[in-house]
Amino acid sequence: MKKIEAIIRKSKFETVKDALANINVKFFTAQDVKGYGLQKGEKMVYRGSSYGTEYIDRIQMDIYTSDEKCGDIVSTILKAGATGEIGDGKITVLPIENIYRIRNAEENEMAI
Repeated sequence: MKKIEAIIRKSKFETVKDALANINVKFFTAQDVKGYGLQKGEKMVYRGSSYGTEYIDRIQMDIYTSDEKCGDIVSTILKAGATGEIGDGKITVLPIENIYRIRNAEENEMAI
């Protein structure tokens, strides 16, 4: 079992979500996050004045999957989430020992 954490641009969330649905990913969580990286913040314009923000708004998606499906999910996120510019995000893959569905105590692949 694996946990995939993908931090992506907010503008690419719908594209990534649709691409994951096309490969039959049925469940993930998403949350708004802020980060700091090579982009060094973003430029904003408010009432004609330009100013910079120190942090970059992104979305973090957490996906639990089997070992076999992990590579397909990662490659789908890489394709759907890329713009080719600095700040496209990061993907990490973590090992998971067990997953349980609380409702009926199903385990691992049956729980996702």
